[in-house]
Amino acid sequence: MAADTCGGLARLDVTTPPGFCVGIVAQKLNYPRGILPMPNGDLVVTEMGGWTKGHGMVSLFKRTGDSYAQTVLFKGLNRPHSVLLGPDGLVYVGEVGRIFRFALTDPVATAVDVVGGKSSQPALPGRGLHSLTAMLFDSERNLIVNVGSSSDHCEGPKNVAPVASQPCAEGEGADGVGLLRKYVMRWPAGTVVSWDVHARGLRNSVALAVHPATGALWQADNGRDALKSAIPTLKNDNDLPHDELNLIERGAHYGWPYCYDSNVASPEYPGARCAASYRAPVRLLPGHSAPLGMVFYTGKAFPAQYQRSLIVGLHGYRQNGHRIVALMADKSGAPLGKMVDLVSGWRTGPNSTGAPVDVRQGADGFLYIADDRNGKLLRLQYSPPLKI
Repeated sequence: MAADTCGGLARLDVTTPPGFCVGIVAQKLNYPRGILPMPNGDLVVTEMGGWTKGHGMVSLFKRTGDSYAQTVLFKGLNRPHSVLLGPDGLVYVGEVGRIFRFALTDPVATAVDVVGGKSSQPALPGRGLHSLTAMLFDSERNLIVNVGSSSDHCEGPKNVAPVASQPCAEGEGADGVGLLRKYVMRWPAGTVVSWDVHARGLRNSVALAVHPATGALWQADNGRDALKSAIPTLKNDNDLPHDELNLIERGAHYGWPYCYDSNVASPEYPGARCAASYRAPVRLLPGHSAPLGMVFYTGKAFPAQYQRSLIVGLHGYRQNGHRIVALMADKSGAPLGKMVDLVSGWRTGPNSTGAPVDVRQGADGFLYIADDRNGKLLRLQYSPPLKI
């Protein structure tokens, strides 16, 4: 493999373990967020288009050899994020307030609303700080959807502190936020039978994954900010609070906004009974690292030690993040082993710090990555060093 290429693609100048490299699939995109690798090697990609509505797109990147040709399928969307392949073989896209599906075989790419829009289901809340629609199909083929919190820590307008003696109103009720919804689906029609709240106390569940062996739902939560404003003596604001890795169980409450880290009461809620009332994370992640995508690795293109490790894209906020890590599987198969950097050290220019979002495994066993800050689609692959 030439030093300036990676599997036929232009090589990105980053740091990887020996034998790994990162190739550039596409660039000059407008905030790419979600990637769906198709069985034939093509990619379906969402471009958020920035933080104002009406500029988002969904495109097909058709693969021919080592090159990809882009065809825009939808444009003018409201900040599309997740893109999934449904059990019915259709492509599902989540934008703010709405989920729709379409057939790649449809020459005019007709959108059919599943949630919100013209469907029979109410629109997603899509309000406040965390309005993007992240989602996945669980082990029972039902749709799990993130409804991110409207605020950072339940503060009111003009950053007014919440009332410690009262529940956080935005997190309550069926129409609350800071939670995961479960949409029970009927197949093969792909219709919604019913929906309800699956789990609460989750500030922003952008990274979701299903364990390939157990079928368990895992979530990486983006922890709160503004801790130093509530605790002026805090010395390590860049590292606290941690982001979290949670094992999701139906009906559980994971603590936001009352608790953070491993059952630490938030300063706004000093009387919170964290250990008694809320589920603690199973693992703490680097503070403000912003996990925005993850996948359990099941391919055969990487060394055996990565099998069933949880690959997480840390988008980055402040000093932490800006890398892709593998949370290695422990003896039980859970992603609680050593954390290993897979991609770090973006250094192709003065403003090139990497910001990975979605991380997905292709049929070839390689990992496909969306970097929204640099407008790139990337491919992480492994080529064993030649024996001399």
